[in-house]
Amino acid sequence: MKTLRDIWLIFQRHMLLMLRSPLWVFLGVAQPIVYLALFAPLLKPALASLDSGSMATAYRIYVPGMLVAVALGGGLYVGFGLLGEIASGVVERARVTPVSRYALVLGRSLRDVVAVLVQSAIITLLSLPLGLFVRIGDLLLAYALLALISLTSSAISYGIAIRVSNPNVLGQVINNVAQPLMLLSGTLLPIALAPLWLRRVADWNPYSWAVSGMRALFAGHSGDPAVWRSLVIMGGLVVVSLAWSARLFARSVR
Repeated sequence: MKTLRDIWLIFQRHMLLMLRSPLWVFLGVAQPIVYLALFAPLLKPALASLDSGSMATAYRIYVPGMLVAVALGGGLYVGFGLLGEIASGVVERARVTPVSRYALVLGRSLRDVVAVLVQSAIITLLSLPLGLFVRIGDLLLAYALLALISLTSSAISYGIAIRVSNPNVLGQVINNVAQPLMLLSGTLLPIALAPLWLRRVADWNPYSWAVSGMRALFAGHSGDPAVWRSLVIMGGLVVVSLAWSARLFARSVR
């Protein structure tokens, strides 16, 4: 019970800080909206080999991939905010209190999950007039998968931020991590369009499985093995990434 209370207190504090700056909503959806308007119209001819005969089908392929990109990219860059707290001594003061180390990570990460889900809901609503259709049950399960992706990526980002403690180094590390994960997950275009060797490399990328699960849900195939496989993989990564990041929080912050 104490750990749950600590998580709630940390989450509440960071939610209040985020709500004081509502600009994050606009900034978080601005780039995806540009992609919806300028990139998505190119999908129909690009996906002809996948029997995408309509724009509605193209959006069912593109939108879930873009939502994964929002959850993955948005989560990986939250570590920059932690660096500011480290510099001001907030993290070190929290570390010497009895607060749970898991709460220090999970409370922050849950705030990031809320941000991703709000942005994802806005993107989904804006995609509906363009021809996207998805059942409510499948959409809620897709958002649960997005929450796992966001938890994983934000916990990884917080852990890396503590290890490097330098915004310049953090930017380089995150870019080097984010780019291959994005490219090998098929967020913009299905990885099925890639050559065989690249598809085999992508099989080792857990976020590639997450994108496959998301696309199956948006296509209305909630019973597809890709769905439960992606949930299991991302659930396992959540446990590992949170444990690793919490261990780093328990150590002295340089």
